[in-house]
Amino acid sequence: MSAFAQFRKYSNEFLNIGTGARGLAMGGAQVASAEDGNAGYWNPAGLVNVIDKPNISFMHAEYFAGIGKFDYLSTAIPIESSFRTLGFSLLRFGVDDIPNTLFLVEPDGSINYNNIQSFSSADYAFLVSYAQVLQDNDAAQISWGANTKIIYRNVGHFAKAWGFGFDAGFLYRTSTLRFGVSIRDITTTFNAWSFSFTDAEKQVLYLTNNDIPVKSTELTSPRLVPAIGYNFMIAPKLHLLAEADFDITFDGKRNTLISSNPVSIDPKFGVEANIANIVFVRAGAQNFQKALADGDTLNQKKVTIFQPSIGAGFRVGNVAIDYAYTNLANQSNPLYTHVFSLTIDLGKREKKETHGKGSFPQLDKPQKIKKEKGGYPVP
Repeated sequence: MSAFAQFRKYSNEFLNIGTGARGLAMGGAQVASAEDGNAGYWNPAGLVNVIDKPNISFMHAEYFAGIGKFDYLSTAIPIESSFRTLGFSLLRFGVDDIPNTLFLVEPDGSINYNNIQSFSSADYAFLVSYAQVLQDNDAAQISWGANTKIIYRNVGHFAKAWGFGFDAGFLYRTSTLRFGVSIRDITTTFNAWSFSFTDAEKQVLYLTNNDIPVKSTELTSPRLVPAIGYNFMIAPKLHLLAEADFDITFDGKRNTLISSNPVSIDPKFGVEANIANIVFVRAGAQNFQKALADGDTLNQKKVTIFQPSIGAGFRVGNVAIDYAYTNLANQSNPLYTHVFSLTIDLGKREKKETHGKGSFPQLDKPQKIKKEKGGYPVP
């Protein structure tokens, strides 16, 4: 067997699903506004907004009627008096109890159901994040962050892969404007695959005209995600955040809203209504594609489809519970799923009256604003 390396356009796709019900409800538009433990995934520079006390986030989602399960756990730990934050994130997307029917048929042609065994196919990623404030004054807050990610993928005992990569992020924030940039797989992420089959398994694969895999290295190209958001103050206790992200890939022409060779752009849009920093209502759209109109196989007319999502959130004290109802495909395909996530601040939530260490700038001088962790400025 030989080994080879190649770029794959859809490599490590489980890392592109998104984390946190807030982000999924907003269509994945989070690079400029993620500010809790989930920022380690979306844009590590946003971790600087976890101040005073550590933050823990957990998410669980099930896809395809519970066949696929996606779990996410993260924590963000601020380093006291140093404008820095550490983050740790663990993701798992897996399909369990897959029947192994290699030996279902005996050599004499009879079927033996006792030979069926099950295995799991799962993808794991562990992210270590670091974020630091570069500037924090009355005008704006500027921060940067980076991820080191370790990837492990396995398909039963048949195949496994180890991977390694880096992400980087930048964030500029005022009381109203947010601008962020996330560079994922900045140095090109790789997965080194190895395969293990018994002689009996190889014989079955050969007799059934199946290829026996060889060692290989799968490469993931970098992608750039610039984002811009604006926080509208509708009333003293009512804010509306609108954000647009632009997922830019450089690995050839894709079926995206802006498609060219080699650059393609996949926009994502999200809005969030914040009521008194307690109740949140969200909506979003992403994954814009060109597809044939339903039933129009004769004229080959194409229309634009997209993946919609809605959701809500509720915060009481140190605990926030978020929900998203999102589609895996597009608005005409009923592949919807329910996503729940939980965020906990480990400690008493404090209000800041000063402008240092992650606080927001003034709305109107000389009035100072208070910033509650995980929320928006309120007078």
